[in-house]
Amino acid sequence: MQLRGKQKRFLRAQANHLQPLFAVGKEGLSDNWLAQLDGALDRRELIKVNILQNADVTTDEVKTFIEDQTDIQVVQTIGRVLVLFKVSSKENLRQLSDQVARI
Repeated sequence: MQLRGKQKRFLRAQANHLQPLFAVGKEGLSDNWLAQLDGALDRRELIKVNILQNADVTTDEVKTFIEDQTDIQVVQTIGRVLVLFKVSSKENLRQLSDQVARI
């Protein structure tokens, strides 16, 4: 699902109260980290990722890595925090993506 402007605005509003669940640290990006991120998004659909100060990667590198390797979409970048969205593969966990589709 390619997100339009109003859909991204809705998702940003939903993510406002969320705390970052994942962090990119000194080890950087790996396939294992990406698999865990994908699994968490499959259950929640919307999460925040924090890029720590000691990370060897930039925000743009993390964004490019995530979008190129998976179908996860970066909804918003605020400093060193990314808001990520992915439609769940399980139909009973698609409350948020159903709301986004109606917008």
